[in-house]
Formats: sequence, structure tokens, C-alpha cells
Amino acid sequence: MQGHPSTNGTKRRIHYAWVVACVTFVVLLVTAGIRATPGVLMVPLESEFGWSNASISGAIAVNIALFGLIGPFAASWMDRFGVRRMVLCALALLAVAVGLTTQMHSLWQLMSLWGICVGSGTGVTAMVLAAVVASRWFETHRGLVLGILSAANATGQLLFLPTLASSAEAHGWRSVSVLVASAALLVFVLVLALMRDEPSDIGLLPFGQTQQRDEKAPASLRPMTALKQASRSPAFWVLAGSFFICGASTSGLIGTHLIPACHDYGISEVHAAGLLAMMGVFDILGTTLSGWLTDRFQSQYLLVAYYLLRGMSLLFLPYALAHDQGHLSWFAIFYGLDWVATVPPTVKLATECFGRENAGVIYGWIAAAHQLGASLAAGGAGFIRTYTGHYQSAFWISGAVCSLTGIAFLFTSKQLRERAFLENSRLALDVALRKV
Repeated sequence: MQGHPSTNGTKRRIHYAWVVACVTFVVLLVTAGIRATPGVLMVPLESEFGWSNASISGAIAVNIALFGLIGPFAASWMDRFGVRRMVLCALALLAVAVGLTTQMHSLWQLMSLWGICVGSGTGVTAMVLAAVVASRWFETHRGLVLGILSAANATGQLLFLPTLASSAEAHGWRSVSVLVASAALLVFVLVLALMRDEPSDIGLLPFGQTQQRDEKAPASLRPMTALKQASRSPAFWVLAGSFFICGASTSGLIGTHLIPACHDYGISEVHAAGLLAMMGVFDILGTTLSGWLTDRFQSQYLLVAYYLLRGMSLLFLPYALAHDQGHLSWFAIFYGLDWVATVPPTVKLATECFGRENAGVIYGWIAAAHQLGASLAAGGAGFIRTYTGHYQSAFWISGAVCSLTGIAFLFTSKQLRERAFLENSRLALDVALRKV
């Protein structure tokens, strides 16, 4: 018990887990803002280069897809190389790639830099990072911490958009790239100074753990093995399928297309970005509250409420756009509260079904489904806008699918609870057999 803070000669008033959580919050906030920046650049890039909405949306779709697909492998790389090293590499890639976008003149350069490089870099600092940090550093309050970190991951897409939109309007879109690249460099320094891989690196136990455990934690599954094993479980398809819808209805649709949708109705980019920032503020409240609720109530029923609320909000959006800005403000409030409130209960269900040691890598695949849904919606909504001249159909389709997803959880909650022990035991046995 030498490493526990209460047994040291000098007591720590603040457990270092909270320092790591704060650093992770900043990383997720800034890198999510980087990932969302093309939403601000869409209209200026159309104007300067004549690229179509569908073409720019295609690059954003690649970005979002890679963001999700890198996640499961990032969890494995963090186990092998360390969280700190992987995050530093990702931030360096982001700073260089975003900085180079100031020199781009061709669509393939947009695809390479914003699509491939930024998508890969942000994939390392994805929702998987939040799950890994919460699992390694916290024995108690894990749901609350995960809710806060999940809020940062979503809010970063929204909070900086008014500043970036104002900069693009006043100084051109290249000034946005310079600001974003500078932010990545500043966060690189912060991680270099304060991030640590796990509590044992500095002689501590996870927050809330009172004594050292003698047993060694089971080895986690490798990414492809985890996918193969988890795909045999109906529980995995329920969680991955619902998260696919979650991603399609948030970052893929609203995060990417709300600003150009507002532009279609004569609403300025700065004001539209302000609506997204309002969503970000309420997202922090909603997702933190969701984490608190997840520690106390059954996750399945929380997901019923969250998806139904999101569906109703999206069905209301075309009406709000066609009327006054007061309606849009109400949309921003209710939609913001629910932006990623689905994350804490989804992670909890994944942990219950597949075991704590496998939660990171399997949740990585569930999160990959989230981003594949976002990628489909980003490209699909751009296609709808280009060939119909409006976004109404995209909003209505997404709202209807979200509502149906919420209703579906009423019929899957019993199966998820019953399979939790069975799936956890089977995966643990698979790991043990591979060791033998």
C-alpha cells in the first residue's frame, strides 16, 4: 500500500487522477474543435475554389470515418506504447497537417490533409481516450468522469466555432487553420508536462481504490480478436447499431451541416456557429448529468429517453429554420442537452457485457460504428443538399430513425441485462485459453 496517497508521509489534497482528467478534458476539447473546423470552412472553400458541397462533404466523411476506425487500434496502441506517447504523436500530426492546409489549392489536398491526416490524428484522441483514462485512473466516480470527458469531446466541436467563424469572416479561412494548428501545439506542451500513463507510474492507486490488488489484471483482447469475439454477441450489435445512429445524428449531420443549412435561410455563419456553441454549453450540462444518472439508474432506460428526445428535436429543426431565431434557440438548448448524453450509459453497458479489461478496445469498435454513422450522414446530407437544394429530408430522416432507436431499446433492455454475465465470462475464458 505504499503508493496510496493516504499512506504517504505527505497527504495529497488532490489526487493526481483529477490532474490527468483535466489534461484529458483539454485534449479532447481542442482536438474535437479541430475535427469540427471544416464545418466553418465549407462555405468559404465553396466560394474560393468552386468545390461543391458534396465534394467537401466527402473529405469530411473520410475524416470522420478514420476518426472512428483508428479508435480500436488506438486503445491497443495505448496499452503497448503508453497513453502519453500516443497523444503526443497525434497532436504533432494534427499541428503539421492543419498548418499545411493554408497552402492547399486542390481538392486532393483537402482530402489528404483534412480527410486522412486530421482524421487519423483525432482518431487517437477519440472517445476511446476518455474510456481508457476513466478506467485506469478512477475506481469510483467513473461514470461522472466519463460523462465530463465525453462532454469535452463533443463540446469542442461546438464551443470554438463562433471564434473560428468570426476569424474566417474577418481575416479569411486560412487564419482559422493557423489558430487551430497553434492550439494543437499548446496542448502538446500541456500533455508533455502533465500527462502520465497510469497511477502506478507515480506510486498511486486509482482514485477510490483503497488497497493494492495482488491479482494481475487480465490481458485485454487485441483489436481484431475483440471485434471477432464481440460480433458474435447480439449485445454488441445493439450497442454498435444504436451508436451508429447516434453519430449520424450528431457530428455527421448537425456538427457538419447546421452552419450551411442556416446559410440557406439567410442566417450568418457567425450566428449559426453561436447556436452550435450554445449546444456545446448545454452539452456539458447534459452529458455530465448523464454520467451522474448512469451511476444510479439502468442504462437502457436512459437511452430510451435520450434517443426519443433527439428524434423529436431533429423533426422540429426544419420548422425552426423556416421561422424565427427564437425557435432555433430552443432547438439548440434541447438538442445540446442530448448531444452525447448517450456515451456514459453505452460505455457502462459495454463494460458490463464484455468486462472491464476489454471495455476500451470493444468500446473502440462501438465508437467506430458511431463515426461510420457520422461519416455516412456527413456525405449523405451533402448529397441531399446538392441534388435537392435543401436539408429538410436529411433532418426528417435522422429524426425518425432516432425516435425508432429509442423505442427499440424498450425491447432490448432485458436481453442486454441477461447477457451481461454470459458475454463477460465467455470473453474471459477466451483470453485465458490464449494464454495457455
